Amino acid sequence: MRLRRVVSRLTSHAQRVDVKLFQIEEPDGGPIDSSAPGAAIGIDATGAEVEVAFSVGGNAIVLGDREGFERTLAVPDATAGEAQWQEMFEGVRIRAERALARPVSHAVVVLGALAGAKLPDRLREGAAAAGLVVLRLSLRAELPAGASAALTAAILAEDLAPRPGVP
Repeated sequence: MRLRRVVSRLTSHAQRVDVKLFQIEEPDGGPIDSSAPGAAIGIDATGAEVEVAFSVGGNAIVLGDREGFERTLAVPDATAGEAQWQEMFEGVRIRAERALARPVSHAVVVLGALAGAKLPDRLREGAAAAGLVVLRLSLRAELPAGASAALTAAILAEDLAPRPGVP
């Protein structure tokens, strides 16, 4: 009998509950500065598929897609146009922003080889169209032997990235 009174009170109380809205704020309580540079990432474009990495304090990690959002990011052919590079960079940026939960604006890119003098220009234009600034293009042969291209590029990107509030 006593249980019935408690259940009836809970039920009648639940019917009177109003929907309340709440505000979500950034952890520090302030708005995000949209003019501040985003994160800088490393991109290994030496193989058939792109590998993306991020570094903090010289400690780099390869970024993957979230479960259910897996996407193959193929490296365009050296003769590919700006549109194919843009598509690759858009995929890279989406992967990094989802993994980091913050904007990404800069990258260091490692290539296997530079096939033709126009490749760096097409690559930079494709990156710019995807919202990324290429801080440096490097060749795999320029990296230390045995080093992971993505992780090395991420550490270099961290070093070269513009700092908020620093001209």
